[in-house]
Amino acid sequence: MDNPGTATPETFPAQERLADGAQYIAGRFAKGTSGRTHAVVDPATGADVYTYELAGTEDVDRAVAAARDAFPGWAATTPGDRSDALHRFAAVLADRAEEFARAESLQCGKPLKLTREFDVPGTIDNTAFFAGAARHLQGQAAAEYSGDHTSYIRREPIGVVGSIAPWNYPLQMAAWKILPAIAAGNTIVLKPAELTPLTSLLFAEAATLAGIPDGVINIVTGTGKEAGEHLVGHPDVAMTSFTGSTGVGKRVAEVATATVKRLHLELGGKAPFVVFDDADLEAAVHGAVAGALINTGQDCTAATRAYVQRPLYEAFVAGTAALMETVRLGDPFAPGTDLGPLISHAQRDRVAGFVERARGYARVVTGGEAPGGELKSGAYYRPTLVADAPQDSEIVQSEIFGPVLVVLPFDSDDEGIRLANDTPYGLAASAWTGGVYRANRATREIKAGCVWVNDHIPIISEMPHGGYKASGFGKDMSAYSFEEYTQVKHVMFDNTAVARKDWHRTIFGDR
Repeated sequence: MDNPGTATPETFPAQERLADGAQYIAGRFAKGTSGRTHAVVDPATGADVYTYELAGTEDVDRAVAAARDAFPGWAATTPGDRSDALHRFAAVLADRAEEFARAESLQCGKPLKLTREFDVPGTIDNTAFFAGAARHLQGQAAAEYSGDHTSYIRREPIGVVGSIAPWNYPLQMAAWKILPAIAAGNTIVLKPAELTPLTSLLFAEAATLAGIPDGVINIVTGTGKEAGEHLVGHPDVAMTSFTGSTGVGKRVAEVATATVKRLHLELGGKAPFVVFDDADLEAAVHGAVAGALINTGQDCTAATRAYVQRPLYEAFVAGTAALMETVRLGDPFAPGTDLGPLISHAQRDRVAGFVERARGYARVVTGGEAPGGELKSGAYYRPTLVADAPQDSEIVQSEIFGPVLVVLPFDSDDEGIRLANDTPYGLAASAWTGGVYRANRATREIKAGCVWVNDHIPIISEMPHGGYKASGFGKDMSAYSFEEYTQVKHVMFDNTAVARKDWHRTIFGDR
């Protein structure tokens, strides 16, 4: 069902504040200096929302310099002071929640009900979590491991962090990059995707309003080739954190290696959705549709490969297709809309290409087309179910990043788990079963950073997010992310009254 809606997006309320430009450096908006402009486009209508000057290398240099200058003062603050600042930050975000929700919907095409109920509340919760966690970042006391010496461990901030965030969850990805970094005492320069900079800029502005010092959080909005590579390779950047495709992640790692930076990569995914024959079929069908279509399928953890044990296979295919056909595409600001457009027409065409090529070797059960009528001008694509594709086919092995679910049958439990692991990726997965043994086996043997049981997609601030294999390494969210943004120092004291000459004699002899 399509839902063109009657609501029209309000004028972007922060547009006047962003008139000074789409860079945020040392607590102020500024224009880019690359000499080129870029337009943020509403993917639901194709209309330009905001045009800005892209950042060049000079802007990156200014942002890094601001972060470098702010680092000593921010690193010297107590965990309690950083915690208080983050609590104020969460309060500012809560006060501006509707503005963030509308901006995110406008630049991404997400249904407003999704940004109001998921993206923005999740970001506020994440900020509140790190406000508390900042006070628990501590070293470890130790005893006399070496005779009369006492050792202990210090956890220290790394320095200036250079981060690059993707376009699919611009607000949440900005939060995932910024919050653990600054809670640990680092300063940061974030480059959001040039398609979706609005909420990252507003996030940095909110931090300033909360009293976080100028230069602690800086935003540069430019292309990956120019601004991104310069940020990653910058000699004053001590760590790089990147979320995006595996292909681009390899290039980021190559550039970062030249200056021996700390590296955190959260890359692509091709999440398996394994349904055993003792699963609740209705629950699995609903879970598959929700898990596959979240954010129009533009989610690294989205369910993309459903493996269904043969006794349930045909019923699962029929039930999933029927439920997909009830999903309402439409205006993201209309209350009845379930699914918005893809991020761009180029992304829609890429998704459509995967499905069209699959028609030669698989069965397109439902979807497989862009809607017409009042949705024709947007980057919409109907929810699509593809069945019976070979395991080694492109549509099974490659990340599509769209509202497409592929379903394949399996016979034995061994086969189901083997197929689930049979891609280069390992970010997320789910297992659907009524048996404790099967659940335990699946969670143990499926190689992914997160394995849900009888659910797919929920995340919480207290638990880590990150992948195995070609999905990268390192963790976002949770206390584990502090390990990404801190370095460990061993401190050792000689407890004797005077320096021990015996040690020197051991090395140098009697002198």
